[in-house]
Amino acid sequence: AFDSCSSLTSVTIPNSVTTIGSSAFDFCSSLTSVTIPNSVTTIGSSAFDFCSSLTSITIPNSVTTIGEEAFYYCSSLTSITIPNSVTTIGSSAFYGCKGLTSVTIPNSVTSIGDKAFNCENLATVESQIQEPFKIYSSVFSQNTRMNATLYVPKGTMEKYKATDGWKNFLFMEEKGGSGNTPSTPKKCAAPTISYQNGELTFGCETEGAEFVSEITDEDIKKHYEGNVKLTATYHISVIAMASGYENSETATATLCWIDRDPKTEGISNGVAAVRALPVLVQSEGGMVTIQGIDDDIQVNIYDINGILVGKGISQHGRAQVSTNLKKGAIAIVRIGQNSVKVTVK
Repeated sequence: AFDSCSSLTSVTIPNSVTTIGSSAFDFCSSLTSVTIPNSVTTIGSSAFDFCSSLTSITIPNSVTTIGEEAFYYCSSLTSITIPNSVTTIGSSAFYGCKGLTSVTIPNSVTSIGDKAFNCENLATVESQIQEPFKIYSSVFSQNTRMNATLYVPKGTMEKYKATDGWKNFLFMEEKGGSGNTPSTPKKCAAPTISYQNGELTFGCETEGAEFVSEITDEDIKKHYEGNVKLTATYHISVIAMASGYENSETATATLCWIDRDPKTEGISNGVAAVRALPVLVQSEGGMVTIQGIDDDIQVNIYDINGILVGKGISQHGRAQVSTNLKKGAIAIVRIGQNSVKVTVK
């Protein structure tokens, strides 16, 4: 009816209209406001798609169906009110509405199409649905699932955490008794780090936890000198995340290779032969733990000024040394004749 009326800035639909048909106002790129009367029950597919200047719209409580791509790429839309009469939200209904930062889905909704709320900047999603039903994981963008908070009715979190699509939200909170105050989600347990047979392994006490790790190697850089000193040291940081939990604290460790007597060094046919022992060094609350070293090895811990702050002897392949170092301090860990620097957590 008004397809591609690019100079149209506003429209008032009379209360005799019951249906806004497919593509009725699509590509009305200058349309900034629209009034929909209480007589309308259906907003058709692509009804307002690519109305890139539309900033807000209130859907009356007579509407039961929002069609596919109804507000597709309404990129300036900053707020949307979905009434408790809507039962169906079509596929890609609000796809690409990058101005939307929050959305509330009423309890009346029984069907949500694929990519319906695939909006990259949603920070909060409130679902008032008491009995969650399966939805496509892509109803919401990956950025929304990983960073936005999903608020659900009090007493329903376990249902949401067990329902496909909803359970993919990393952050989930229940609304308080009156629906005003969200409960505080538990923090995911801090991950553990271990190394064996050339592989790092991360673990977590929180069921279903996933891990995001970062590993830096001081040796990976360009060199312009004739001599290059290799540190053979990796700095590891990892967080654990699980649906319904806040991200864990960051766990850190330092993986390094120390000389093992007798040394055998050299390069033969382009292959370096260095006999070295991989050890994993971690610190937590002033306690420094070294894993993977031989038994009966002297371990001394020094502060940045070279003052001895702790010592111990390795047993069963590990050593734990208590220090008085504060969080953020640099510890120099001397393992036999080898030293490595770590930051105290």
